[in-house]
Amino acid sequence: MRLILNGKKADLPEVRNAVTAQRDQGPIEVRVTWEGGDMARLVSEALNEGCTRLVVGGGDGSVNEMVSALMTYPREQRPPLAILPLGTANDFAAACALPLDPDEALALAREGRPRPVDVGSANERFFLNVASGGFGARVTATTPEALKNFLGGGAYTLNGLLQALSFEPYQGRLLTPEGSLENRILVGAVCNGRQAGGGQPLAPNALLDDGLLDFVGLSAFGPQDLPQVLSELESPAPDNEFVIWMRLPWAEYQAEDPMPMNLDGEPLEAVPIRFQCHPGALDLILPQACPCLGG
Repeated sequence: MRLILNGKKADLPEVRNAVTAQRDQGPIEVRVTWEGGDMARLVSEALNEGCTRLVVGGGDGSVNEMVSALMTYPREQRPPLAILPLGTANDFAAACALPLDPDEALALAREGRPRPVDVGSANERFFLNVASGGFGARVTATTPEALKNFLGGGAYTLNGLLQALSFEPYQGRLLTPEGSLENRILVGAVCNGRQAGGGQPLAPNALLDDGLLDFVGLSAFGPQDLPQVLSELESPAPDNEFVIWMRLPWAEYQAEDPMPMNLDGEPLEAVPIRFQCHPGALDLILPQACPCLGG
């Protein structure tokens, strides 16, 4: 088993202690990233040396780098992947009920059973968790908490909705297998996983193994629409007027101006953007009772 570790986390005592403890159960090789491009290089090295199980140690961005590197190889060459969550939010790991304790996470990485999961793509870029766009892609640490709650399932706030009235929406068209949808979007997300933004549930019922992506969006609205918006937030559906939800194998966003996107936190700005689900593209080691699997 080979652990590819984000270099910023290499000196954490709890990580070093966990690796030492788990080596009593069998060999663990450790490689550490230092600069851009290291993850792809270390994945190539691992595959060339016949590694049969990889572990990525870091946050959601490190997981994205690992998945993106693995997806450049044919399916049969991608070894099972495990996650040692070491980020600030660990959104993907938390939604999947992965252990956050390093020793427990490495034990699962060694002993757990790989499960085939889907991977999403936006044009030529990949994501395992969530691609968020529009308003959601511009949220920063200084943004009022009410605004961050736009994608937050039951955590929407009236104050946040009122502030959204002054946000300029993005005009675009979404092409889907079921037809075309014209809309002015304030915020949207394409979800393979369930949450992002530090614990905000974007698609609470999304599954990693259903061959589909969950598309959710909040359309532009006026002050008079607030009661309806609040009602739709409780039950997003394809036929809602403002809060839209669709489960699709692919969709393409078209617009004159690009909508800023984040793929597991990594920026992307382009038009058009074709979102695609790649069913069962990766074997991921998850807890037996992972809530994000359909069984």
